[in-house]
Amino acid sequence: MTRGLEDLAKEVDAGEIKKMLGGEHDRKNAIVTIHPGAGGTESQDWAEMLLRMYLRWAERRGFRRDIIEVQPGEEAGIKSATFTVTGEYAYGLLVAEAGIHRLVRISPFDQAARRHTSFASVYVWPELPEDVDIEIDEKDLRVDTYRSSGAGGQHVNVTDSAVRLTHLPTGIVVSCQNERSQHKNRASAMKVLRARLFDLKMKEQQAKLEQLGGEKRDIAVGSHIRSYVLQPYQMIKDHRTKEQVGDVNRVHQVVFDEEGGRCAHRAN
Repeated sequence: MTRGLEDLAKEVDAGEIKKMLGGEHDRKNAIVTIHPGAGGTESQDWAEMLLRMYLRWAERRGFRRDIIEVQPGEEAGIKSATFTVTGEYAYGLLVAEAGIHRLVRISPFDQAARRHTSFASVYVWPELPEDVDIEIDEKDLRVDTYRSSGAGGQHVNVTDSAVRLTHLPTGIVVSCQNERSQHKNRASAMKVLRARLFDLKMKEQQAKLEQLGGEKRDIAVGSHIRSYVLQPYQMIKDHRTKEQVGDVNRVHQVVFDEEGGRCAHRAN
């Protein structure tokens, strides 16, 4: 009886989520990129913690996760990461995470054990089907190949299989080093580039509509959407919905270790 009620509750929750996610691209797969903010090792470590959190979240929901590119930091953390999440409503569920995330904690890198604030940006785009009208002229691309490497400088591949695409008209740069084949890395990078160009096109159209309609909106560039506070008190707060919780252990199990919040370097 209890199990039947639990299954019913899950079905109701799933139905409510699908009802809310009625956007044009909400059912699509997602492409996610994470960048640390200013602050060197502190922010790079925070960016890696977020990467770990989202990868584990996707795994628990039964979504497929594919890392396209990760640039490790010099001491710890990452300089950037891009990955795809494949599953129904992946984009609709993850797009709300787009924005700047703030972490307050006692730094594991500070010998004086002082409190530090770190920032990292999360970007989310829908993975587009091949028939979406996004034309990319080969003349507009600069293609660089290089040797992919992992943390600590260990080479994943001994050939120049990693690919970096620069779209010259927009300045958008996309890299992929996950595959051992240069051809596959280029195909993955093109997929990300098409998604970013589509997103840019949609934003330009929206800006024109707002200009014609005389609307003025505070874009609030640089403002963080969520704070994760570990010291001097414990709280996670979403600054858009004003929702906050004090039970950070629910997040600890996903992204934090037991030594003050530093991401452990181990396989997901």
